[in-house]
Amino acid sequence: MQLNKSNVKQVVHALTVEQKARLLTGMGMILPGPTANNDKKGASDKKSDSAAAALSLLLPQPDPEDKNIPERVPGAAGRTHPILTAGIPSLTVSDGPAGVRIQPKRNDNPSKTYYATAWPVGTLLASSWDTALVKKVGAAFGTEVKEYGIDVLLGPALNIHRNPLGGRNFEYYSEDPIVAGYITAAEVEGIQSQGVGTSIKHFAANNQETNRNSVNTIVSERALREIYLKGFEIAVKKSNPWTVMSSYNYINGTYTSESHDLLTNILRKEWGFKGLVMTDWFGGKDPVAQMKAGNDLLMPGTANQVKAIVEAVKNGTLDEKVLDENAARLLGLVLESPTFKGYRFSNAPDLVKNARLSRHAATEGMILLRNDQQALPLKTAKNLAVYGTTSYDIIAGGTGSGDVNKAYTVSLIDGLSKAGYTLDNDLKNYYVQYISDVKAKRPKPRFFFELVPPVPEQAFDSEALAKQANSNDAAVITLGRNAGEGADRQVENDFTLSAVEKQLIQSVTDAFHAKGKKVIVVLNIGGVVEVDSWKNIPDAILLAWQPGMEAGNAIADILSGKVNPSGKLATTFPVSYNDVPSAKNFPGRELNPGPKKSGFSMMGVPAEVVYEEGIYVGYRYYNTFHVKPSYEFGYGLSYTKFKYSNLQLSSSVLNDKIKASVTITNTGKVAGKEVVQLYISAPAIKTDKPSEELKGFAKTRLLQPGESQVIHFVINAGSLASFDTPTTSWIAESGKYTVKIGASSLDIRQSANFNVPKEMIVEQLSHQLIPQVPINELKP
Repeated sequence: MQLNKSNVKQVVHALTVEQKARLLTGMGMILPGPTANNDKKGASDKKSDSAAAALSLLLPQPDPEDKNIPERVPGAAGRTHPILTAGIPSLTVSDGPAGVRIQPKRNDNPSKTYYATAWPVGTLLASSWDTALVKKVGAAFGTEVKEYGIDVLLGPALNIHRNPLGGRNFEYYSEDPIVAGYITAAEVEGIQSQGVGTSIKHFAANNQETNRNSVNTIVSERALREIYLKGFEIAVKKSNPWTVMSSYNYINGTYTSESHDLLTNILRKEWGFKGLVMTDWFGGKDPVAQMKAGNDLLMPGTANQVKAIVEAVKNGTLDEKVLDENAARLLGLVLESPTFKGYRFSNAPDLVKNARLSRHAATEGMILLRNDQQALPLKTAKNLAVYGTTSYDIIAGGTGSGDVNKAYTVSLIDGLSKAGYTLDNDLKNYYVQYISDVKAKRPKPRFFFELVPPVPEQAFDSEALAKQANSNDAAVITLGRNAGEGADRQVENDFTLSAVEKQLIQSVTDAFHAKGKKVIVVLNIGGVVEVDSWKNIPDAILLAWQPGMEAGNAIADILSGKVNPSGKLATTFPVSYNDVPSAKNFPGRELNPGPKKSGFSMMGVPAEVVYEEGIYVGYRYYNTFHVKPSYEFGYGLSYTKFKYSNLQLSSSVLNDKIKASVTITNTGKVAGKEVVQLYISAPAIKTDKPSEELKGFAKTRLLQPGESQVIHFVINAGSLASFDTPTTSWIAESGKYTVKIGASSLDIRQSANFNVPKEMIVEQLSHQLIPQVPINELKP
């Protein structure tokens, strides 16, 4: 019997238990291997290869027969088992959120390359607040997924920026679930419009890398639903992703991949998700519990998992009907896949066209944090002194599964040169030689996820700086930060600037200001850094994030004024790390502290983290508790000005819904776009509430000077509701609500009130994922 859309149940019924077990476990993990002649490799290359081989031995092993079956797409993250007698092909899944991550060169065809577009990282895309743009990026991304023979992309990733030290924050969108949910939905819609699948991840409450495989996230039902599940709920309901990836961590004592509450009761029964759930790679411990929870596919798959599932069915501890349900969902995925449909992929996506879109998208999410006396754009300055190692060695994106094998990355100096600026040649030669020398001595990463040490910054003496200030029109300083899979960031010299970096900013600024010339700092970073202690020293600060492969061109587009910056912060920049509401309990505590074990460190040790801040994450905390940030959520400057006027509500009483509209006018001298944010302040009688919460956002079109656009929002009871734990219901309390339309969470330009005459129960649910211990949650 051959699989088709009308006979899924019959095909499942005809499979043996062992075939079902193999179908529901992947074909194992093949680590990135050598692609060139070993005789030509240096010592560090060979050491890296041997380290990868050692790592593969530490990991649970697939069936030996599977390892001998060639990959259809070398370098892809995993494959599902085929059952050819039933017409079921093997599907290919690939990382990652910022671009297709596959092997760029292959031994069987050394003259051809298989590079992919490195898109701007997730945090930058969210900083555009532009769902139409993100959907367009997703569609282009999807073409590469399809043309490289991949069925499902392992992304997007939408975990919350709970703490600025999160090692994978660059992959994630925001501290706010509304932004995260709608940006995810837009990207999923774009990618899946090409006939390939996505796997939104990491479901759920996976907000750290430290002990990520073993940490128990202890979180209240309310915080879980309002902050950590809400974005996933929006994405599932709005964009219907083909798959969801469960996370590594426990939630309230149960691995997410073994949680029936999470994967069946919430995801499927409450939200109506019809697709497949897969584990993160080697996630969870008990394959039988995973099957029962509704975690359909175990990735990358091991021989022991197949054996355990088969034995459980035979001894009666696992009902074969559970396997039938899971297998039916997997076959549903197979039926949608390009592989099943016989798509003949080209291995030749339009990378040139996609690079142009990547550059455009990067400019849309960059944020102008400071622009004293219109230091930017650099219209009259033509000769530039460019400082900072990252100006010459720019960071396109983070490390690990979020990394991309791209053909090139445009440095800032190349971008500025192409934009018509003349760079200080002596300074350029110094940095190029210095970076080359440091990298030659630096060991190569042992594994693809390992973060190599950055090239340290260098200070300059006052005599050299005076000479440079005398012969150049302005200075640009780039500061870089990188992070990625397997480790969280540190406070000292990572979240904070190093002493040398601060000295560089101060000394360059002193020298150039002495000549009446401007200094611009560019932040090429994947996560939040401390800026408050130095932000008033330079004349301008551009937050470029990690902009992808066209980084230098995109930054130059903003600095030159070719593009007017329109990005806004989707995550708060606090004054200090101690101001962060989760600072005291991130990344939690290890339960059996002792000497660190050697080996695959990402597996971690037993640990727990208590989300004592509850719902007060990001701006919800800073605004409610009156803690002034350095740059608030929603903040971002432009080269023009915008006026907000004529806020109108369709009714002063909410019965079904209220329509809100506001007029945005460009009152400046250049064309620009504005991100308009709608916050609501709600009565806090039955439950405590943040002082205001984002409930909607929109980005204007490019408005010419003097041009206006009316922005529309819809408010309903669902957008007002909070989760009431005692009654397990979403409730919109009765009373007065205030609509606040702002340019940021603190810059409110228009406001209006409406009333809810009586309490509205929006949805009645039941207790799920109940904490097993009391939580001393933060309250106003």
